[in-house]
Amino acid sequence: MEDRASLERLCHGMDLVVHAAGLVKARHDRDFHHANVEGAERLAEVIRTSNPAAHTLLVSSLAAREPTLSPYSASKRRGELAMEARLGDRLSVVRPTAIYGPGDRETFALFAAAAAGRPLPVLHPSARITLVHVEDVARAILGMATAPSPGTVAVCDGRPDGYIWSELMTAAAAAVEREPRLFRPPEALVRAAATLSASTRFLGYSPVFTPGKANELLHRDWSISPQELGVPAAENGFSIDRGFADTVKWARRAGLLKDE
Repeated sequence: MEDRASLERLCHGMDLVVHAAGLVKARHDRDFHHANVEGAERLAEVIRTSNPAAHTLLVSSLAAREPTLSPYSASKRRGELAMEARLGDRLSVVRPTAIYGPGDRETFALFAAAAAGRPLPVLHPSARITLVHVEDVARAILGMATAPSPGTVAVCDGRPDGYIWSELMTAAAAAVEREPRLFRPPEALVRAAATLSASTRFLGYSPVFTPGKANELLHRDWSISPQELGVPAAENGFSIDRGFADTVKWARRAGLLKDE
């Protein structure tokens, strides 16, 4: 993303460019801007000047809808705006909600906790969270690539109205054949834990759980309106039960979860 010559070779002669590169955790907040904003700007400028006929599909995030929540969400929104300013109606933006599935080691911690019988958090009893399995995101992107059109659309599973936290935690426990043990931590405790996690940056780590991520998790409404939802869920898409089971199956094959 920093090498203009490489970007020009990548985009030369292409009818469609899918920009799916992005940073989701960082040691420094400025790294989000460097990757998600400056990288998007650089790519858009290459397309604008060397292949203006190409259509571009930017894989952003539903977090971009709430840019004040975190450095990550702000960077995703600014990346969208940077590409839009340079490409205009040659740009489509897809905003997946929280993506999970095989290969994702960040959400794996939830299933590990459930398998170990640890209490699972309900961060707010009525907050709405939307999810999507990685294969459904891929199918949506392919569908949009087949007939690209300008605009911004969101992608989720068959529940655009979202899940409450207790539904998510109960489904996670069921996926590892456990009875759910739920508790509601005080928000102050969640934020304190995020601050403590973020302090590991001084040790050279790039934690995903930071005060900004806590803001995202504690946000009350990640549901998706009919106006935002541009790609209807596939009939054979992953329900939360099927998707969580698929994720657990991968984790067991990878040796991350042991069969009982």
